[in-house]
Amino acid sequence: MIKILLRNILRIIVLVSFQVFILNNVQFSGYVNPYFYILFIILLPFETPGWLLLSLSFVLGLSIDLFSNTPGLHASATVFMAFIRPAVLGYFAPRDGYMPGTFPRIYYYGFSWFFQYSAILILAHHFFLFYIEVFRFTDFFHTFTRAILSSAFTLLLVLISQYFIYRK
Repeated sequence: MIKILLRNILRIIVLVSFQVFILNNVQFSGYVNPYFYILFIILLPFETPGWLLLSLSFVLGLSIDLFSNTPGLHASATVFMAFIRPAVLGYFAPRDGYMPGTFPRIYYYGFSWFFQYSAILILAHHFFLFYIEVFRFTDFFHTFTRAILSSAFTLLLVLISQYFIYRK
């Protein structure tokens, strides 16, 4: 239990630092903004209780908000992502359920499962974030394009991280 707690604390510190100091300075012509920090929510264990999932997501989003000067935007988007995560996991659950002791990773469930699972969560997060940021529908297609391109780039980073960090 302590080992898992320390691992998640270290993971949140590394992801927030990487997002704040490196990825917040990356922007391709105003359309692509990678938000790699949401990997923390994607990789949380299956057995994480709902209240803890929402609380950790709020703390994660609020820490990004504090460094990015975006009061509440990232916190609301990460809480929304954490809210739909159990439904997405239920939709993609294997017939016999998730095996005990496994985690949502490419290593355990394969590329196709992880790609679909993380793509839905990343798209939900990015659409929520960008439309809350703009908060109007006059720039609908511009915001839609930003959300799609940023989601694709973030998904690419998440998939690459699975192959470099979590090897067999």
